[in-house]
Amino acid sequence: MSVIGRESSETADGAARRHPIRYVSTHRDLPGGRREAVDLATALQRGLAPDGGLYLPDRLPALDLDSLTRRRSDPYWRVAQTVLAPFVEGVLPPRDFAALCAEAYNFEVPLEPVDDGLWLLRLDRGPTASFKDFAARWMARMLRAMGGGTPQTVLVATSGDTGSAVGEAFRDVPGFRVFILYPRDEVSEVQRRQLDRIGANVMAFAVEGTFDDCQAMVKQAFLDPALAPLRLTSANSINVGRILPQAVYYVYAWLRVCADGGPVAFSVPSGNLGNSFGCELARRMGLPVSRLILAVNENDEVPRFLATGRYEPIVPSRACLSNAMNVGHPSNLARYVDLYGGVLTRDGRLERLPQMGEMCRRLESVSVSDTETVECIRRWWRERRVLLEPHGAVGVAAFERLGGQPRPAVCLETAHPAKFPEVIERELGFSPDPPAAFERLAGRAPAVEPLPASYEALRARLQREMG
Repeated sequence: MSVIGRESSETADGAARRHPIRYVSTHRDLPGGRREAVDLATALQRGLAPDGGLYLPDRLPALDLDSLTRRRSDPYWRVAQTVLAPFVEGVLPPRDFAALCAEAYNFEVPLEPVDDGLWLLRLDRGPTASFKDFAARWMARMLRAMGGGTPQTVLVATSGDTGSAVGEAFRDVPGFRVFILYPRDEVSEVQRRQLDRIGANVMAFAVEGTFDDCQAMVKQAFLDPALAPLRLTSANSINVGRILPQAVYYVYAWLRVCADGGPVAFSVPSGNLGNSFGCELARRMGLPVSRLILAVNENDEVPRFLATGRYEPIVPSRACLSNAMNVGHPSNLARYVDLYGGVLTRDGRLERLPQMGEMCRRLESVSVSDTETVECIRRWWRERRVLLEPHGAVGVAAFERLGGQPRPAVCLETAHPAKFPEVIERELGFSPDPPAAFERLAGRAPAVEPLPASYEALRARLQREMG
């Protein structure tokens, strides 16, 4: 049974449940798994558990919905402070944590009404014009606050936007060096320019392979004792520090959309499943969610799993227009499987089947083709003058495929359309205006190296950093 598989709250079980939240591995029930529960600082600094599993909180606090609704007009950073405070209780003083959230979320988070009861949540206004800014900025500041002055190495694989968000979040942060692996031929030119021009304490590796190659190399590095002196941590969504803050914008959207306190549906563009998993956590904390749609591109391993109960990763992953979602073996599926009572290994084996009936009742997943994606972009511009990019279009198309109900509903736009100018120009005949986030790239020199899709090559490169 999952450690937090049932709906839980601090009030349901009485004061006995009021222990500081700890973090346990999704591999804890496997032979050789470790059942230890660690604190937040350890979970964030390790990234991956020593047994190769992903960390999950051992309990979830209950959202105080009545209190939240009385503060419906609070800025985003205040909502983040409120939602995440129980997870950092005993780790940071409340005043320090409030300042951390205010520093992390110093940009707007627009909710754009589309038509009756349908909204777009624009998560593209941060410093790299991607939803990844929300988690990366929070996590970088948490690691800075808990680092204790000991140098640490951040190692991250990206299929598009994660790397630039993480790199910018850690750029010039004392005590941290960052290495980003991205698939050389599977990112847009704008994404490549962002990744290659972070610089300072950040180096990008252009890998001659797929995102899944990059992710496998990163995971192997965390389990390699020879690299222990680097004090590796991950800023991928394998790190629980990337997951927790992603629960916040679902609460924020609910506060803005549901004046009556009723439920809301979400359609979430999904690749590694970290974004939608934030919604799953918020739901289990008490957020009224009427429907959770995991919208994927032609990498359809998740909808096939929900339909059949058989998990078959796609190797190699399929290259689609929504490139940040080109994931054939999503890491965070292991967290979902755990929540529903199962066990999924790091290499994609189902050691224990989750409660599929309950999982399918709570989750829906739809695969959207590239043809459907561009048709959605064209139609929404023609009929609504709403500009979507490929990832947001996958989320919208999935919601429409399932009937466009119930309402209210929120579709997530996860990146700025200007990050995909080739698609917009080809389909709509114009180039999107670039966001202010792109201006800082002009004066930076490239900081990128080529790398074969080989763990041995990565290991040798990282060992050079050890002197």
